[in-house]
Amino acid sequence: MQQNYKTIKKQLKHWTTIVSRYQTPNKLKAIWQMINTIVPFIALWVLMYFSLNWSYLITLALGVINGFLLIRVFIIQHDCGHHSFLRNNKVNDVIGFCLSFLSSIPYKFWASTHAFHHGHNGQLEHTNVGDVKTLTVKEYSQLSPFKKFRYKAFRNPIVLFVLGPIYYLGFSCRLPVIPYKGWKKFAMNLTINNVLIALFYIGLGFLLGWKKFLMVQLPIFAVFGVVALWFFYVQHQHEEAYKQWTERWDYLISAIKGSTYYKLPKLFQWFSGNIGFHHIHHLNPNIPNYNLEKCAKENPILQKFVTTISFKESLKCLNHHLWDEEQQKMISFRQYNKLQKQVA
Repeated sequence: MQQNYKTIKKQLKHWTTIVSRYQTPNKLKAIWQMINTIVPFIALWVLMYFSLNWSYLITLALGVINGFLLIRVFIIQHDCGHHSFLRNNKVNDVIGFCLSFLSSIPYKFWASTHAFHHGHNGQLEHTNVGDVKTLTVKEYSQLSPFKKFRYKAFRNPIVLFVLGPIYYLGFSCRLPVIPYKGWKKFAMNLTINNVLIALFYIGLGFLLGWKKFLMVQLPIFAVFGVVALWFFYVQHQHEEAYKQWTERWDYLISAIKGSTYYKLPKLFQWFSGNIGFHHIHHLNPNIPNYNLEKCAKENPILQKFVTTISFKESLKCLNHHLWDEEQQKMISFRQYNKLQKQVA
């Protein structure tokens, strides 16, 4: 494995020069992306509202589509947080802040936590920020029976992908709970953003009627929350991932081996704003989403060492629960139990 890492570092020694060519924002592409994303989202939301008079099944079907569109809306917000969507940082911040009212995810606070994730992706001390918390085999074996049960419950797909989005959107995005020094400075900005988002939704609720508003909004959030969390999960929880303690951590390897290339059908690649090219995004988060595919196609060397997974293959990630430091891979609880029996 270490030999493979050396090969990667040798063959990608000019990676900064390669990816920097794609980080210049394109105003026309950015404007077109806002038009073909935000406008359809709002139009479909209005259509969902009127469809309540026809059939709620139609409303739910439209809600699935709009949930995917909201992911694309959020990708624009995400790029604004990286200041990669447009050249002007102030304009990025204005757009990102406005889109937070659609996604309900506070702009500045989320962008800050996400930037932390980019600087610490794959560091075993920090898997609780911007990623799904992951314990090593050793850490898990040292837990009390109750804490083992709690971690197992947390990694259960139903808890992770049904209750997880509810917890994340309802709690994690509302309170500055990250236990690191200096994070309290974001509390005021977070509070203001959340208050304004709440007033926006309360206003819509009173204007349109709470029942109708929730019948439209909740299906959108349900699809958005589950699918968005799934993307975050599979992009860093694949079997041959890269997870190291900070003292041995390497930025290049964490991007190439710690992230996946999630190869999706064109339609879903469009809905997800090319975020499947996650290894390139981690190499250089200044590359706007609309340039990621071009960067990958024009530089095959960037695809040479990354773990490529299809949707079908990504389902295997559901069985990845613990990081085995000896084997340098993710293993399931069942595999963990077998290892413990061998030791005993």
